[in-house]
Amino acid sequence: MGELNTAELLIQCLENEGVEYIFGVPGEENLHILQALKHSSIQFITTRHEQGAAFMADVYGRLTGKAGVCLSTLGPGATNLMTGVADANLDGAPVVAITGQVGTDRMHIESHQYLDLVAMFNPVTKWNTQIVRPSNTAEIIRKAFKLAQQEKPGAVHIDLPENIAAMPVDGQPLQKDQREPIYASYRSLTKAAEVISKAKNPLILAGNGAIRAHASEALTEFTTRMNIPVVNTFMGKGAIPYTHPLSLWTFGLQQRDHVTCAFEKADLVIAVGYDLVEYSPKRWNPEGNIPIVHIGTNPAEIDSSYIPLVEVIGDIADSLHEISKRGDRHGKPTPTSANLKAEIRQDYEQYAEDAGFPIKPQKIVYDLRQVMGPEDIVISDVGAHKMWMARHYHCDRPNTCLISNGFAAMGIAIPGGLAAKLVYPDRKVVAVTGDGGFMMNSQELETALRVGTPFVTLIFNDNGYGLIEWKQLNQFGESAFIKFSNPDFVKLAESMGLKGYRVESAAELVPILKEALAQDVPSVIDCPVDYHENILFSQKSGGLTCPI
Repeated sequence: MGELNTAELLIQCLENEGVEYIFGVPGEENLHILQALKHSSIQFITTRHEQGAAFMADVYGRLTGKAGVCLSTLGPGATNLMTGVADANLDGAPVVAITGQVGTDRMHIESHQYLDLVAMFNPVTKWNTQIVRPSNTAEIIRKAFKLAQQEKPGAVHIDLPENIAAMPVDGQPLQKDQREPIYASYRSLTKAAEVISKAKNPLILAGNGAIRAHASEALTEFTTRMNIPVVNTFMGKGAIPYTHPLSLWTFGLQQRDHVTCAFEKADLVIAVGYDLVEYSPKRWNPEGNIPIVHIGTNPAEIDSSYIPLVEVIGDIADSLHEISKRGDRHGKPTPTSANLKAEIRQDYEQYAEDAGFPIKPQKIVYDLRQVMGPEDIVISDVGAHKMWMARHYHCDRPNTCLISNGFAAMGIAIPGGLAAKLVYPDRKVVAVTGDGGFMMNSQELETALRVGTPFVTLIFNDNGYGLIEWKQLNQFGESAFIKFSNPDFVKLAESMGLKGYRVESAAELVPILKEALAQDVPSVIDCPVDYHENILFSQKSGGLTCPI
C-alpha cells in the first residue's frame, strides 16, 4: 500500500466506521482529505453551502443512528458549518464535523482566515479536538464516532491542520467496540410499577429518546396493556401509531390546546425517552406538582419542574416490558382520554373539505397527510408552518416526520430532504418549509438535482416571517419588520432544471402533490397560505375548556 499520510489514514478510519457519505465544500486547507477521498469508497457530496452540508449530516444521523459526516475548510467555511452542527447536538443527532485548518507552524501569529476552531466549536459539541500528532489519528476518529453515537447522541468536531494532514504516518483504524445494552435496576422497576399502578389518571409523555432507542413497539405494547393514554413531543412523532385509540397525538405548542387538558387532569406523568430540550417541563408542570416517572437511557436533567419520584435508567424497551409485568393497571379505565381524543379528531377533520384560498395551514397539512404513505418522510423547517405540522401531521411510524425542536434552526428542510432521500431512495420525501426558510438554503436544490435525489419542496408562502408575526400579534396586538417579497418560485425552480408548480386553489393541492412526487427530478410547490388562522387559533385556545 505504501506510506500513508494523515489525511489518508483519516479516510481509512472513516471507512472503518461505515461512513457512506461526506457532505461538504472543498477548500485549500482540506485538499489532502479531498485527494484521499478520490481513492475511497466514501461518496463526497459537494454542497453549495457548509450549513447545508451540516444539516444533511444532521438528518442522515437522525434517520440512521450512524454519525453523519460533514467537512469544511477553515475560517468562514467552519463558521458556516456551526449552525447545522449546533442543531445536531441539541437535537440528539450523531454528527462528526471535520474542518481544515492552517498549519501548526503559523498558529502562534496572526494568520489569514485563522480562528481557534476547537474553542469555537466547544459550546456546540459533545467533544472536539485538533489532530496535532499523526499517530493519534485512529484513536481520535474512533473516540469521535463512539461519543457521537453514544446516548444521548450529538455532534463532535475534529480540526486537522494542513501540515499535519500531509505528514506521513504509520497506523491503521481501530477495531470498533461492541456496545452491550444496560438494563434498569430491579429496585427502580419495582418502584415505578408501584407508582404507576396506584395512579388513577396517568399520562405517558413520549419523546425522541424512545425513537432513538427503537422502543416504539415496546411503548405501544406497554400503552395497550396498561391502558394509559400517550402524548408525544414534536420530535417523538410516531413513537406510537397515531391511529392507536390511546394516542392523544402531539404536545408542545406554546399555547393552550386540547392535549393540555390531559396534563391538567393527570395525577402522574410517565416520561419515556423525553428530553427537556424538546419542550420545557415548566410549560406542562409549572408548579412542579405533577408526580413524574422518568424512563430513559440517561438520568433526568435537573429542573425545578421535573423532579421524578423514580428514575428507571436503562434499555427503554426492556424497562417498559419489565414494568408492565410488575404492574396491575391492566383493564383500568382512563377517565379523560376517550372524550379528549374525540375532540382532537373533530378539530383535525373539520378542515378536510375547506375550500378557502389562500389555503388554511390546517388544510395544507391535512391534504399532505392524505398523499403520504405510512413509511414516507416529511422534513419540517422552522416557522409558523412547523406549529401546524406538529399539531396536524400525524405519524404511524417513527422518523417519518422530522422536526427540529431542540436548536430549531431555520433552513434544515431542503438539505434534510436530500439526506432523507439518500437514506430511503424508495420512499416519498417532502421538505415542508416557509418562504423564509426556503430562501436560506434553496441553493441545495441544485445539489439534490446533481446527486439524483428527487424530493418535493412544499412552500407555505405568506411573504413574511409568519411565526414571528404570530408572536407579535399575541403579545402586542400588532406586527413589525416581518414582511418581504419573494422571487417567482416556479421560475426559480425551472431555472435550476427542476419542476415548479403554483397552487391557485385549494382543490389543486392534492393533484399537484401527486404529480410532483412522481417526478424524477426535485420539485418545488409554491402554495399560498392563510396565516390568519394563527391568531384565530390563539384566540380559540384562550377560551378552551376541558371535557369532563
